[in-house]
Amino acid sequence: MIKISVITINYNNAEGLARTVKSVVDQDYCNIDYIVIDGGSTDASAAIIAANSADISYTVSEKDKGVYDAQNKGLAKATGEYVLVLNAGDELADETVLKRVFASGQQADIVYGNMIIVHPDGRRENGRMPSQMDMNHMMSDTLWHPVSFVKKSFLDKVGFYDTSYKIVADYDWFLRAIFKHKATLHYIHTNISVFYLGGLSSLPENAAKIKEERMRSQTAVFGEEPVKQWYASQPVPSRSLFSRILKRLRSS
Repeated sequence: MIKISVITINYNNAEGLARTVKSVVDQDYCNIDYIVIDGGSTDASAAIIAANSADISYTVSEKDKGVYDAQNKGLAKATGEYVLVLNAGDELADETVLKRVFASGQQADIVYGNMIIVHPDGRRENGRMPSQMDMNHMMSDTLWHPVSFVKKSFLDKVGFYDTSYKIVADYDWFLRAIFKHKATLHYIHTNISVFYLGGLSSLPENAAKIKEERMRSQTAVFGEEPVKQWYASQPVPSRSLFSRILKRLRSS
């Protein structure tokens, strides 16, 4: 049975952490390496971690330098053949997810599926990933990390998250993995996780920073001219956006 590392990072989100931990420890799968990285929470998070200590392989609670620094700490401790990052607040879709995904013995560098998106008003939406990841999809969207199992040996080859990106380091990692390191991908048409909107990447006030960071990553991976051509093929607001951000990047 393939060993799966699941990494959960948390900071003062005891309610969300409880939901996430429960979804992992309730899995009908017996070879889980569960890692919980806490940023030094002052709420009830420590009690939740302690109550589930028998099912947690490694945990630490200490101040970190941000979301991706915390995730990198978890990645460094992972011992599974595949790794899934499932942050506090999100959860696996049901108790049989890991068994369904790995029943046939996957070997692709990245194995991914779909997720249920929960809006702040409680409305649920079925989010479906495409079966093929091409430049057009990754320029306009992303590969969601809560539905993506990454082979640990491939992760070590690509490297961990680039913490110079404060909001889209996971997006940057997937760009590098797919287009620079030529990841093999396997899509499974099933819900992997439930994602609750409200994190860094879904806050409206972060939209401008997200666009700027995404463009920096896109330019680093594809080159300035292909990215410029892609934005030029989009509606006028996208072309205008490219011009403004590119000017900012060149002056930084």
